[in-house]
Amino acid sequence: MNPSPVIAYFSMEVGLEPKMPTYSGGLGVLAGDTLKAAADLNIPLIGVTLLYRKGYFRQRLDDQGNQTEEPEEWYPEEFLEPQRLQVSIPMLGRTVHIRVWRYLTQGVNGYDVPVYFLDTAVDGNDDWDRSLTDQLYGGDDFHRLCQETILGLGGMAVLRALGYKKIKAFHMNEGHSALLALALLEEKKQGEGLGTVNIEDIDAVRQQCVFTTHTPVPAGHDKFPIQMIRQVLGDERSNFLETFGCFVEGSLNMTYLALYFSRYINGVSHRHESISQDMFPDYPINSVTNGVHALTWTTPPFRRLFDRHIPEWRHDNLYLRYATCLPLEEIIAAHTEAKRKLLAQVQQRTDIELDPAVMTIGFARRATPYKRADLIFADIERLKQMGSQVGPIQLIYGGKAHPRDENGKDMIRRIFQAEKALQDQLKIVYLEEYDMELGKMICAGVDVWLNTPQKPREASGTSGMKAALNGVPSLSVLDGWWIEGHVEGVTGWSIGDNWKAESDPAAEISSLYGKLESLILPMFYQQPYKYAEVMRSAISLNGSFFNA
Repeated sequence: MNPSPVIAYFSMEVGLEPKMPTYSGGLGVLAGDTLKAAADLNIPLIGVTLLYRKGYFRQRLDDQGNQTEEPEEWYPEEFLEPQRLQVSIPMLGRTVHIRVWRYLTQGVNGYDVPVYFLDTAVDGNDDWDRSLTDQLYGGDDFHRLCQETILGLGGMAVLRALGYKKIKAFHMNEGHSALLALALLEEKKQGEGLGTVNIEDIDAVRQQCVFTTHTPVPAGHDKFPIQMIRQVLGDERSNFLETFGCFVEGSLNMTYLALYFSRYINGVSHRHESISQDMFPDYPINSVTNGVHALTWTTPPFRRLFDRHIPEWRHDNLYLRYATCLPLEEIIAAHTEAKRKLLAQVQQRTDIELDPAVMTIGFARRATPYKRADLIFADIERLKQMGSQVGPIQLIYGGKAHPRDENGKDMIRRIFQAEKALQDQLKIVYLEEYDMELGKMICAGVDVWLNTPQKPREASGTSGMKAALNGVPSLSVLDGWWIEGHVEGVTGWSIGDNWKAESDPAAEISSLYGKLESLILPMFYQQPYKYAEVMRSAISLNGSFFNA
């Protein structure tokens, strides 16, 4: 039994360790960082997610940039502790059995936050049911709905079976877990059935639920047709959802379901709050800007630097405000160490030798069209001219395209084409198998962090926050968190000067090239200590504030 009240944090993916492939990108890594921060702060949080025995996928890139995928086999018993209990939920007109694994996230003071991983590879399930927790985002809509049913309904059954009776709040990290609201209603009705639910019951469930939405475009929200809902959830649950207006245009939109059953709703940056409010005008949207787990994303040379001068930073990241006192020589030395480690990793993986004296630009994130990873190659001739007349440039890329995202895969191929077009003047490296470990190295080892999303589609973004912790300034479109973190020439530089309008590619390309040419490259090569002052400000202003 667990008599103490807790907060249950549900997320479709959670990134806790690089070798546990239970995440695909920003959503999962943010969830992991949130759980780690809760452990640091002794907050009684518990995490609920799915296991994914075959991970997301292993990425392979050929010399043309064509991506292929392989399952990423791993062994849960090497990281997780199996729990004795097993639960069952009604689904697809039959019973599906779920086993549970536990991971303990330990904070800086020794406080543990447990994370429970749900697994359907259980004796008694048929082969299809066993495969439901095989792969993250690996199936079609039907498969996805079944996974979300396991997360929402199965996750609730697991928490109750574990003895968590006093849960102060159920936090839905994106709409994937919204079906937990049905489990709460069924629990409240104590066997009377959903046909007896009234508005007072719904209000009671709302008081228990909070919701974080991450997606600023309507197409990014999960929707499932009524017939599919009936097939997976059965008639009683489907009739309830229909009676209370949860179907929109013939589909169950999981975001709308989470909105409907939550007392508090937030976007993940101030800008995303206003975008979400326009998308969902019937619901009050607040904002809590994302943050990263400082200790996880700070590399060893900067950890040592902070420990020497600001030892309190591990317990209270706000102490990084005092990075203003860090000697510039020591910042340069720490960055040089991080950069050499990254370039050694590049050579080990690719046999390409990059020059540690050359301005190195980093771009590593999910490969999807709105991120516009290839925007910097809009004018190849100007890049060549810049490299020869102002100072040489080299670029390091990383990022996976979703297996079904052909446009994202095309973008990777275009970067490989640019590499061939520029090979004599500018080195470009695209590293396959981007994960937390490689991400940390790239964030810390490059000289400037490039971010070129199509406005206003960057809900928040967190990679630039990780870079800032390691003294790497951002060169970014004004969208998401960067609207709040940007101080021109102090924490980095903006691409464009207006965050309100939608993207104007021509203006953004002009701004990107102009600032590289006239500000960033000349400062890097001719005024290294002035550049180090920008690095120091990135730590002091952004690293101290944008943390989990």
